[in-house]
Amino acid sequence: MEKIVKAIWVKNNKEDYPPRLHNLVRILEQTTVKLNDDVLIFLNDLNRFQLEGRYPDYRGIIYKECNFEFTKKILEKANEVKICLLKHLQ
Repeated sequence: MEKIVKAIWVKNNKEDYPPRLHNLVRILEQTTVKLNDDVLIFLNDLNRFQLEGRYPDYRGIIYKECNFEFTKKILEKANEVKICLLKHLQ
């Protein structure tokens, strides 16, 4: 998802390199893309799965939360959002 969001950023900005951020919503705020609140909320929720640099105890909480049903729902929604975002690259 982050790669798609950064590709959208590159398409909408003159600089060659997207910002060194992992926050999907903040990156998209720097583009002309307007998304509905449902998608923005999902992307904001997805940000918490960016585990790089997080504390080990936080990772443990995430791993406990991500049971089969939770993960299945997240992946289904992520696929919908991916399709929506890819339209902005055409």
